[in-house]
Amino acid sequence: MNELLLPAIVGVIVGIIIGIIIFKSIEKSKGKKILNETQTKAASILKEAKIDAESIKKDKILQAKEKFIELKSEHEKVILSREKKISDVEKRIRDRESKAASEVDKTKRLNQSLEQKEKDYNYKLEFLEKKESELEKMHNRHVDMLEQISGFSADEAKKELVSSLKDEAKSEAMAFVQTSIEEAKLTAEQEARKIILGTIQRVGVEQAVENCVSVFNLESDDVKGRIIGREGRNIRALEAATGVEIIVDDTPEAIILSCFDPVRREIARLSMHKLVTDGRIHPARIEEVVRKTEKQITQEIIEVGKRTVIDLGIHGLHPELIKTIGRMKYRSSYGQNLLQHSREVSNLCGIMAAEMGINAKLAKRAGLLHDIGKVPETESELPHALLGMQWAEKYGEKAEVCNAIGAHHDEIEMKSLLSPIVQVCDAISGARPGARRQVLDSYIQRLKDLEAIAFGFSGVQKAYAIQAGRELRVMVESTKVNDTKAAELSFSISQKIQNDMTYPGQVKVTVIRETRAVNVAK
Repeated sequence: MNELLLPAIVGVIVGIIIGIIIFKSIEKSKGKKILNETQTKAASILKEAKIDAESIKKDKILQAKEKFIELKSEHEKVILSREKKISDVEKRIRDRESKAASEVDKTKRLNQSLEQKEKDYNYKLEFLEKKESELEKMHNRHVDMLEQISGFSADEAKKELVSSLKDEAKSEAMAFVQTSIEEAKLTAEQEARKIILGTIQRVGVEQAVENCVSVFNLESDDVKGRIIGREGRNIRALEAATGVEIIVDDTPEAIILSCFDPVRREIARLSMHKLVTDGRIHPARIEEVVRKTEKQITQEIIEVGKRTVIDLGIHGLHPELIKTIGRMKYRSSYGQNLLQHSREVSNLCGIMAAEMGINAKLAKRAGLLHDIGKVPETESELPHALLGMQWAEKYGEKAEVCNAIGAHHDEIEMKSLLSPIVQVCDAISGARPGARRQVLDSYIQRLKDLEAIAFGFSGVQKAYAIQAGRELRVMVESTKVNDTKAAELSFSISQKIQNDMTYPGQVKVTVIRETRAVNVAK
């Protein structure tokens, strides 16, 4: 058994040794092959590195040359600028030297001329002294001769001469006084003009003439259909609630609101903005929004009045006067916004009063309040100046302020210096080119007269003049006016307009009677 095992072991060992030898020879051949490939790759990499190095070297050399050229050019520019500065300095020095030389020459010539003039003066002085002595001798001889001829002594002649000179001096003094008075008047007029011109220049503001239309912008034209409503019910409800004509035309993304009354126009604009923003547009919602907007406008009027008096530095005004000032924002005088006009007059009065040494705060107060009579809550037959004076007296304003308000159109006598100042400043503000338009004011008055005629009939609830006065839309109470009376009312109003008013074209009178049945479920 052992004899068989030994040859087997020997054979296995020999086989293992032979396998190891064969494996090493195979690995050696693979290693040589890898080494050759590695050397080949290393040679190619080295060659590429040399090529890259050469290209980088050339680039660096080129960059260095460019940098050198750039630095050289900058250096040359610096040298040129320095040389230019040096040449400028040298030129200035040469100019100064030449000026100094010319000044020295002028001084020499001036000294020579002064010396010559001094010599001439001494010569003339000696000559005059001689002439003076000769004149004195001649004067004495003439006095002696006159005494002999006239029979008066020198003292008596002197007294007679003094008497005649007194009379002559009196007449000359009277003429001088008259001339001085005329010069003083002229100087005072010039000073007044300077004060007025300086005041106007210090308060030079732009003027914007009030218009009768407002443009309400829309995000898209799709909203127009919702504003018009089914068969136009929404737009009719808007016009009836606000008294503003709403024009929906081909203008893209815009609706035009037309009305002579700025308050109505602003209420319509704000109401439409709220309705479009909210999205719910129907007659009941329209009436609700218009009522809320009217309350908002009333509050805004008070805020505008407060801001105005604060901006102008006026204190202690009665709340009713502040509210009246706020209402001026929505009124115009011949196309000029009344609040802007009153603010401007107030500033003008303050500046002019300060220049004249008068109480500037009181002048600004009178200037702001001078036109409050133009915004009455109810119509009055009194001129606006007298009406404003009554309000100012009612709410505790000083006598100078009340007189300035009432006298700025010469309805009453001026009793203080504030009154002419307010009158002048009112004229300055209103007379500026482009500030006012007479035609617009007469147009607005015609529309107000149209509405007043409608309110003169019983049963009329609302009346709105629209379409530039070509249509009068009248809303009546359904309980007081039936359909037959509505037709009669339309005819009566048209006849009264035809008889009492002068107007271009035709006026269409539309009477609207609406019946509503409202019940509440609890």
